[in-house]
Amino acid sequence: MNARLLDRRIRSEARRLVKTARFALAVDPKLRGKGDKVASATAALEASLASRDPAAMRARLPVLDALVTDLIQVPRKSTVIQYIESIGAAVLIALALRAFVVEAFKIPSSSMYPTLEINDHIFVNRFIYGVRIPWTMTKLFSLRAPRRGEVIVFNYPCDPDRDYIKRVIATEGQTVEVRCNVVYVDGVAVPSRLVDANCVYLDHHDAEGEGAARDDSMKYPDEDADGWYPRKCSRYDETVDGRVYSTFHDRDRVERDRRLAAGTLTEGDGLDFPRSKNLPNCHDAHDVAKEYPPQVLGTIVETKPDGEAKACEPHMHYVVPPGHVFVQGDNRNNSNDSRVWGAVPVANIKGKALFTWLSFQTFELTKPWKLDGIRFDRIGSFVK
Repeated sequence: MNARLLDRRIRSEARRLVKTARFALAVDPKLRGKGDKVASATAALEASLASRDPAAMRARLPVLDALVTDLIQVPRKSTVIQYIESIGAAVLIALALRAFVVEAFKIPSSSMYPTLEINDHIFVNRFIYGVRIPWTMTKLFSLRAPRRGEVIVFNYPCDPDRDYIKRVIATEGQTVEVRCNVVYVDGVAVPSRLVDANCVYLDHHDAEGEGAARDDSMKYPDEDADGWYPRKCSRYDETVDGRVYSTFHDRDRVERDRRLAAGTLTEGDGLDFPRSKNLPNCHDAHDVAKEYPPQVLGTIVETKPDGEAKACEPHMHYVVPPGHVFVQGDNRNNSNDSRVWGAVPVANIKGKALFTWLSFQTFELTKPWKLDGIRFDRIGSFVK
């Protein structure tokens, strides 16, 4: 090594040792009875630095280094302590990521079929709509507002302790109307296309129902021992701002569409919205006597007298209130959503659904080697 470079390194190490020793002496002048030796060795090395004497520095530096190592250096932590600190840091990082960046959720019901199925486990981007103070509705900042067609997780307006997942149909100030399963936003029908007139999906009677209520003692036709049973449906693709996603409807929609096109349909659908001037709200959707969080109800505007409107013709729409979004489940005939209890405050939104990281129909923790119930084809699929 170059002699000049070596001298520079020795001077740097000498300055560091002098600084460490002076600090230690200021805190504890005695230093376990060897304070005088440390002070003397420190002064000698300082003199060598001041005189720029490389030979003296080489001779005196090891003396002070030995004293510093023996009396001043902090003892190394035990292996156990190091492991505990590493695990603690990892847990803190994981909690921070969960609170501000990505969180995992489990799908409990069939309201989002076919996009999301019961027992899908998904990751949700908590950062995109803004960062919230943990365990509060207060947002520190917001990157952007939710957009039409996006699938969001939010605190249920009627019970903020519960998480719901739905698709954004309309945003603040827009109008929504549903006639014969066709969704109109600002008076324009959302484009839809029949994909499968005879689809079937598996539902589960113990799923946390967002569809019709059911008596647990009742046996559905073809229900298996695990509580799964088939439901008939028709499948349509909808397109919103270039985003294409699938929705499930009742099997009879295909025939209604045919009769509507032929001009022989005389009445609308039981799931038309709005059906009256009564605004959707938590009290009507649940227990009238119970107290619910305050709601902004929006407004309903009649555009044509009900008696003059033809079957399935738009005539009355709902206006989404400021700071809210209107949401629906993709399983349109089996979803408890904004048509029932009203719009979702943007402040309630926790994040945007990203992708499925685990999915299973049945899974036993006591028998993790049994993989026949895992839906491998759904793992890794992004939420459209």
